Amino acid sequence: MPDDNRTAITTNAEEGIAEASGDGFRARQHSLREQIEADAYLSGAVAAGRKHRGLRFTKLIPPGAST
Repeated sequence: MPDDNRTAITTNAEEGIAEASGDGFRARQHSLREQIEADAYLSGAVAAGRKHRGLRFTKLIPPGAST
């Protein structure tokens, strides 16, 4: 899902059309800032739903140290 959002944000930024109308129909998309904020929120929600809540734990052992 986050990849789809990033693709949509990239497409919207490249096209640059914020508003369109014709034949009695009018459409307006969210601003680029709102789209980026929504993507950041959804990315955080996905990370929080994972097993380690978006954190990675590693054990560092310096070279030459005996275990």
